[in-house]
Amino acid sequence: MDVVRVLLCLFSVLVSEKFLVAAFSQSLVSDFTFTLPAGRRECFFQTMKKDASLEIEYQVLDGAGLDVDFSLSSPTGHVLYSDHRKSDGVHTVETEDGDYMFCFDNSFSAVSEKIIFFELLMDSMEQEGEESEDWKEYVHGTDMLDMKLEDIMDTINSVKARLGKSLQIQTVLKAFEARDRNLQESNYDRVNMWSMTNMLVMMLVTGVQVYLIRALFEDKRPTRT
Repeated sequence: MDVVRVLLCLFSVLVSEKFLVAAFSQSLVSDFTFTLPAGRRECFFQTMKKDASLEIEYQVLDGAGLDVDFSLSSPTGHVLYSDHRKSDGVHTVETEDGDYMFCFDNSFSAVSEKIIFFELLMDSMEQEGEESEDWKEYVHGTDMLDMKLEDIMDTINSVKARLGKSLQIQTVLKAFEARDRNLQESNYDRVNMWSMTNMLVMMLVTGVQVYLIRALFEDKRPTRT
């Protein structure tokens, strides 16, 4: 009986290897960091399927004001979301077939470029109907096992989803860290510049004061011999 159980377990592993790729491709995550020049507008496109979900999160990592204009448009050209001069944002839409366009606009800035990070999370990008039907054929042969293939797949998918969410959170935290670091370095340079300016002014004022005081006590009358 133990030999039969081992053979069935090996069979379940071989079957699961065939369908793991399809099961793991239901959620896609991608991120990108780019430089948006002053006075420019950049747009990106993402092809989506019907009854899926698209979540986009963006942050301005560096640049004066740490702000940018953002817009998200549907395949029909309808503007779904529009942000005006924000440093970050998160938007989620239920999608239909077509190309979604999201744009970052820095045209309001004449001299400062912006470094922008954005991340896309796409759920339910694969059709699951045929796959679930194929699984049912193999589940019937494993009824004698304590844990069915369906239970194993549920557990693996749950672990995979949590790992994906952890990776997404880590990526967002890295973006926050990069933005805070850029802001701190900018403040550091600004403090150093004004400190040097104040020091030079103080030295100049001190020199002028010494000269004026010496001039007050200096006797300019001619000396008779």
